[in-house]
Amino acid sequence: MNFIMLDRDGIINYDSKKYIKSPEEWLPIPGSFEAIALLTKAGYKLGVASNQSGIARGLYSETTLAKIHQKMMQGIVESGGQLDKIVYCPHMPDFGCECRKPKPGMLYEIANFFNSVPAGNYFIGDRKTDIIAAKACGAIPLLVNSQMTKVEDNYLNDVLCFDSLLEVAKHIIN
Repeated sequence: MNFIMLDRDGIINYDSKKYIKSPEEWLPIPGSFEAIALLTKAGYKLGVASNQSGIARGLYSETTLAKIHQKMMQGIVESGGQLDKIVYCPHMPDFGCECRKPKPGMLYEIANFFNSVPAGNYFIGDRKTDIIAAKACGAIPLLVNSQMTKVEDNYLNDVLCFDSLLEVAKHIIN
C-alpha cells in the first residue's frame, strides 16, 4: 500500500512560535488542501504526525486540539482530499517518550495503522526533527521550506527541498 506521512504545522497550516492554540488560529497554507486532494485522488493514503507540546505546556487541551483537527479535516474533505490517520505527541521535548520527533514513534504508529512499515514511504516535514525521524525508520524525507525551517549542519545534503506541499504533491505524482 502506498501511504504518505505528513507533519502538520508548516506543511498543512501556518506555524507559529507562539503555538496554534485554537481553531481560529489554525490557518491553512494556500494549496495545502489541494495538495492533499491530489495525493488522495492519486491513490495515496495519508497520515499526519505532529508534535503538540502545547498540551503539556498548558496552552491548549486535547479537546481543543480535536477541534483544530476537525476544522482541518473539514477543509480537506471539502477540497476532495482525505486524511486517514492523525497522531500527535503531547509531551514536552525533555519527557523522554518514543513518540516525539525526532524519534520515529509516530511514524511507526501511522505505518502500523496501514499494516505496513514506514521504510520506503515519504515523510514530508519542515524541520530538522522531521528529517531525523524519517531517516531513523527508513522513510524518505522530503522538506518543505517554512518559516520554521533552519538550514544547518548539512542535514539536507541528501533531502529534496520544496517550497510548498502542493509542489511536493506534484513531484510525487509525476
